Amino acid sequence: MSYALELKDLRKNFGKTEIIRGANLAVNAGERIAIIGPNGAGKSTLFNLISGRFGPTSGEILLNGQRIDHKAPYEINRMGLSRSFQITNIFPKLSVFENLRCAVLWSLGYKYTFLKFLSGLKDANELAEKYMEMIRLDKKRNLLAMNLTYAEQRALEIGITIAGGSNVILLDEPTAGMSKSETTRFISLIKEVTIGKTLLTVEHDMGVVFGLADKIAVVVYGEVIAFDTPEAVRSNARVQEAYLGSHVADEQAGAH
Repeated sequence: MSYALELKDLRKNFGKTEIIRGANLAVNAGERIAIIGPNGAGKSTLFNLISGRFGPTSGEILLNGQRIDHKAPYEINRMGLSRSFQITNIFPKLSVFENLRCAVLWSLGYKYTFLKFLSGLKDANELAEKYMEMIRLDKKRNLLAMNLTYAEQRALEIGITIAGGSNVILLDEPTAGMSKSETTRFISLIKEVTIGKTLLTVEHDMGVVFGLADKIAVVVYGEVIAFDTPEAVRSNARVQEAYLGSHVADEQAGAH
């Protein structure tokens, strides 16, 4: 069986320090996976390995059945995987529309050879408009990205991430720094724009985790100690001890 994304005994050392210690994970196409764990557990390192920023010390990473470990980030992206970062990564001096149009060019086959004026690329313009409506920034079409609110910039980055046509999307703490109301709206947006796609997100807000994920992967000391539905993970004694204990205890106390 070919998974959308699979990690096989993945390991990463920095010098003598082993950060990822034999991580295994198999994600089906279309699943939404939240990766959680205490600080220093290796979540960001795992994302960096999957997206090609780091090469693994050993083990395998497969995207739709094809090995991608030791490939460059741009090669992995062209094979169908896109990633957003903790720090918003947009073109600040381009408009909302121009940001999205840049994102769709490669997927439409234009690559970097601009033999036509961009304004004449009807398919690129129409696709950029589509994504702009999806992320609900069509009313900010001509506004420079640097002048958007923080939440709007994050929404634009999500749009850029999905506009390249990738089927596997990695979001690194997408709701970090948002208010509660912004977070609620953003969860709905993420659900909407990733329909039919495979989603992995690193997230610390447990409300976001339980509201968004089909399954949760719990990473502790560089290992995936649990991978199951939110309900099963919530009741897993090992997970409660390692990470969720304080959250579960707080919830139980609030219920009395």
